[in-house]
Amino acid sequence: MNLKQIRYFIVVCEQRSFSRAVDVLDVAQPSISRQVQLLETELQQHLLRRTGRGVEPTEAGLRFLHHAKAIHSLAVHAKQDLLDFRSTVQGRVKLGLPPRIARRLTPHIVKQFRLLFPNSSITIAERLSTEMREWLIRDRIDLALLYEPPPSVLMTCETIYREELVLAYTRDCRPAPPAQVKVAELARYPLVLPSAPNTIRALVDSTCGDLNVELNVVAEVDVVHSIVETTAQGNVFTIIPRSAVTDSAGHVELSYSRIVEPVIRNNLTLALPVNGSNQRLAHATADIIRGLDFARHMQ
Repeated sequence: MNLKQIRYFIVVCEQRSFSRAVDVLDVAQPSISRQVQLLETELQQHLLRRTGRGVEPTEAGLRFLHHAKAIHSLAVHAKQDLLDFRSTVQGRVKLGLPPRIARRLTPHIVKQFRLLFPNSSITIAERLSTEMREWLIRDRIDLALLYEPPPSVLMTCETIYREELVLAYTRDCRPAPPAQVKVAELARYPLVLPSAPNTIRALVDSTCGDLNVELNVVAEVDVVHSIVETTAQGNVFTIIPRSAVTDSAGHVELSYSRIVEPVIRNNLTLALPVNGSNQRLAHATADIIRGLDFARHMQ
């Protein structure tokens, strides 16, 4: 058995599909299948079973998956330790940010990066969280800020900032909603929300689903800035992070009501690949992000 076989097996288990593992590993499917077969032959066990929707680990596969993750983690740390031993913090780093976050944080990150690493350069890529997660695990970016990313053995995540979602509407709205709106009362408002898959939509749908609240979604718009602009024209409401109420053109602020019982908070995470090609500078950049005053910058 070798580290390639172990990594391929972990990704296939995580993706529950050989074809989806191709997208993550950027390796032809026959090669992935062959490496997993060699692993099964050596271990004298069937590790995967085919289902109508892909594959899933057998009982033996689940048992081996536990060991495989530990071996993979140890190999990654061993590599990083040797890279740290010989390297200095220099080069080029690529950071992925959601567009709304990028507008607020990019000036502060670049300023601090230039101060600390004058011989290095930084690239800021702006994309939605779902796309940046795929870039991260394919080593196309070195680190990213993501909203509620699905877990992966190929990356580490830590919560950086949590922000309340609010019910937003034009200041001319009459009658205006109360200062606090219960989740059970959201059904009465015509809403503009992003379409799935989207982290805000998933949070709202999950919370409302738990309380059997059926929302009145009159339009689906996928970019927060466009949602804010649409809401600013009146006659509709939206559910967005508190800081987004000032994102309309001309800095026209929306009004908003707090959502309570329960409060809904998003989760902005700092994500890094466990086996990235530029880990030293990526971790140094991550330290800059950890040091930011998110509560102030996100206002």
